[in-house]
Amino acid sequence: MDKSPDAFRTISEVAEDLDLPQHVLRFWETRFPQIKPMKRGGGRRYYRPEDVDLLKGIRHLLYDHGYTIKGVQKLLKTNGNKFVSAIASGDLAAMDAIVAASNDKHVEPKVGNAEEDQLVGRPKAKPSGRFFGFGAAGEGDMPEVAIGKASIGKEDRALLQEALFDLLECKRLLDQVR
Repeated sequence: MDKSPDAFRTISEVAEDLDLPQHVLRFWETRFPQIKPMKRGGGRRYYRPEDVDLLKGIRHLLYDHGYTIKGVQKLLKTNGNKFVSAIASGDLAAMDAIVAASNDKHVEPKVGNAEEDQLVGRPKAKPSGRFFGFGAAGEGDMPEVAIGKASIGKEDRALLQEALFDLLECKRLLDQVR
């Protein structure tokens, strides 16, 4: 008999669903304070549906997109649990709504140190600013990009996001060939 979608899941059920060993889920609890399964007598863990969605998002970022644990921690801190859960489900509308809601709060964007890698294999070269209409020589109407001071437009953000997904897909395909 299958459980309802709102039912709590045991660690073995979640591990099987995510195709991960149970010890990985226990390890992630130590690295991501957002993962808080309910614990019953004897320490048995029960995961709520939102915990499972968050775990799916973390797994997707770590294994499919090549993020490091530190990178996923930054995403969770900056955008919240619902954003990471939306990534796993592929719900672009929810991700856009969450980003738009955070932009409505007029919060200054937080930018990490350029030396810290959020993606495995990210090049250390400084960005040239020549893409997506930024930093074009001789055009006075083009905005200058100053990290943390000016935001990127929605169209440019969408182009960058699409390019990122394309690059990650290329990386995945290359990893399969190796």
